[in-house]
Amino acid sequence: MEFGYLSGGIYQNPMLASSSHNTFVLLVLMCFKIYYEEEFSFFFLLPFMQNFTKAGEQDAVRCNTRANLIRRGCKENEIISPLNKLNIAKDDPLSASENGQVVQMRPQKIDLDLRPGLPVSFNVSFKAAEGHPVDLYYLMDLSYSMKDDLANVKVLGTDLFAALRKITNHARIGFGAFVDKTVLPYTNTNKEKLLKPCDENDQQCQAAFGYRHVLSLTPNKNDFEAEVKKQFISGNLDSPEGSLDAMMQAAVCEDKIGWNSNSTRLIVLTTDAGFHMAGDGKLAGILEPNDEQCHMENNLYVKSTEMDYPSVGQLATQLEKNRIQTIFAVTQNVESVYKELSKMIPKSEVGVLSSDSKNVVELIEKAYNALSSKVTITHDSLPENVRVVYRPICSHGEKSENQGVCDQVRVIFEITVTADLCMENKFFTISPRGIKDTLTVTINTTCKCQCDTAGPIGDPHPHCNNSGSISCGICRCNKGHVGQFCNCKIGDKDEHTLRASCQKDNGTECEGRGDCVCGRCECHNTDSGSQYYGPYCECDDDHCEKFQNQQCGGKGKCKCGKCDCNPGFEGSACQCKTSDEACRTINNSVCNGRGSCKCNQCECRGGYQRPHCLECPGCTDPCQTKVNCIECLGFESGPFKKNCSEACKTISSKIVEKFTFTSKECKQKDSEGCWMTFKLVQLVGEDNYEAEIRKQRECPPPPNFIAIIGGSIAAVALIGILLLMLIKLLLYMKDLKEFKKFENEKKKSKWAEVRHHSELFVQTEIAVTHFRLVSLDSDCVVVLVSC
Repeated sequence: MEFGYLSGGIYQNPMLASSSHNTFVLLVLMCFKIYYEEEFSFFFLLPFMQNFTKAGEQDAVRCNTRANLIRRGCKENEIISPLNKLNIAKDDPLSASENGQVVQMRPQKIDLDLRPGLPVSFNVSFKAAEGHPVDLYYLMDLSYSMKDDLANVKVLGTDLFAALRKITNHARIGFGAFVDKTVLPYTNTNKEKLLKPCDENDQQCQAAFGYRHVLSLTPNKNDFEAEVKKQFISGNLDSPEGSLDAMMQAAVCEDKIGWNSNSTRLIVLTTDAGFHMAGDGKLAGILEPNDEQCHMENNLYVKSTEMDYPSVGQLATQLEKNRIQTIFAVTQNVESVYKELSKMIPKSEVGVLSSDSKNVVELIEKAYNALSSKVTITHDSLPENVRVVYRPICSHGEKSENQGVCDQVRVIFEITVTADLCMENKFFTISPRGIKDTLTVTINTTCKCQCDTAGPIGDPHPHCNNSGSISCGICRCNKGHVGQFCNCKIGDKDEHTLRASCQKDNGTECEGRGDCVCGRCECHNTDSGSQYYGPYCECDDDHCEKFQNQQCGGKGKCKCGKCDCNPGFEGSACQCKTSDEACRTINNSVCNGRGSCKCNQCECRGGYQRPHCLECPGCTDPCQTKVNCIECLGFESGPFKKNCSEACKTISSKIVEKFTFTSKECKQKDSEGCWMTFKLVQLVGEDNYEAEIRKQRECPPPPNFIAIIGGSIAAVALIGILLLMLIKLLLYMKDLKEFKKFENEKKKSKWAEVRHHSELFVQTEIAVTHFRLVSLDSDCVVVLVSC
């Protein structure tokens, strides 16, 4: 279905009327939106045509199908339909030459000028060139378990070159080897074990290493055999190897390996074990991610112990970026592992090695044929809002939005490109995987007015009341004039003031349903043909609530978004008959006076609950809220004593000896400290009650003043006696302390006197020893006592 657009004489917004370009772009984008949502194949633009739109119609009516535009009076020759344009800027023919320079894909450059949403298709031819140069890099696992395989590879050169000669006369072979990172837990880091990681009985064993580049790509088979014969087995500890490390370096070190820019590049990986990948380096404390850069010095990977293994995604990206195809020649025990890996690496094949690698040449030849017999064409990063679909024109092709696959060496791909939005000078490249040839696609879009102006721009035009000029059928007003036809002279007012008068509560201008003309809203038509109305175009009669898929249930009219129901019906969608039968209570009230009956159902107020607004679980207990009224009505006391009849007019009460109500019993304390007992029954309404109040209150007996006074005196006396006793005790303790002090001093004075006498005696004894006894006959006996 073709979809079109009318450009001319309908613009109604004075705030943008001075810029016909902006108006037209806005209208074109509206067309794009309709086109994109409805999936029409074309849209159309009409040049100036006066009075195309009716009063209140929106600009969107100018964007329609060709049939509808013609039906409304548009002439066939006035419909503008810009088509997609395709220009093949470079289209070298498919060719091949003996020196290896080939063209395998055509065209090489295309420029597209598209209409948003309208797809364009073109064909791309591909033919695999015969005798195309081939670079094969043989990457071998030299861990100890590959000892017998190495012996066979050393004599592989002649057979391998012979197999490649069947494919091309321009073949080169290189060689590299890998084991694993030379750190624990992958390799024994004992100094002697690093130098000789093999068994003690193996004399020919080279030191442990991660990845070593042995031989750059060469066409000389003798060089290949000579360098391979110099290689010896090595060893490590764990089973997985560092094969991803080796493949990454072989892919990114283009100069070291010697890859030819025009050749088919192959890496043949031979191993009998699995592989380490990103994250495994943490076991050795290696946390730095792989940077996908070349780090080869003296043919060794020097960052092996500093950087983690690459992820599968990183390796796949670099292999595709450098146009390298991979052949995994692995033993049967790890075949399933590498088949899963092959699914994630573009242009790769898996072959099963014999236990001693004798079938490696046959395996490589078979895998190469499988790779070269299938063509996969894809693109790099696409610009935003661009879609590409590939359809291979071959017997076993696979159609896809990301790539096209065909199992023939000569094939044509139909490529469809769609730009969903406007853009300028965006490009992307399309290329076969593993092949150097590329196609560059440049995209521009047609998003500007292509209609003619009626007269020179700037000349006053009668259609614009001679106050503006015509540009693409839209009035471009002179300064001081606004409006669809420049018929509004704003004078001293500015556009901001006019715009504000068309906004409700500072919201959207005319609620987005009309145009602001001279400070007033001119409303658009609705989809049904009626018109929006109201000061701000806020009302319409087409969008009321529906019931049974009918607006207002078919029982009323829609007025400004709300239903005006016919007599006998009610509800937001007139879905209910006017009745209150289900809302009636036993006392014949409607919802107990605590709500209104709508659609024969109570809508309760103040927290009361359906069905009849009888109970209110969240309301305050009336036993507490009505206590002051109960006190004044039953006992003529309390805060409401003076105006009880007015303050408590919603409560009717009676004094009883015995309750007759079945409601719960309330017991509250009044202002005099007495306990009142009463019962309440709620009547119809929110605050109407009937109360039964027990005649007798429970008041506490008056206090015994004699006992209080006597007890107080006795307590004071007892406290006084206790204080006297305490004072007496303190005085006694003090006297006792002084007496003890006196006794101690008395003892000290007696000791001083005794000591004085002792000293006199000692002096006398010393003096007596100097006397000489003259006569022994003396009757006098002298006894000397020494103290």
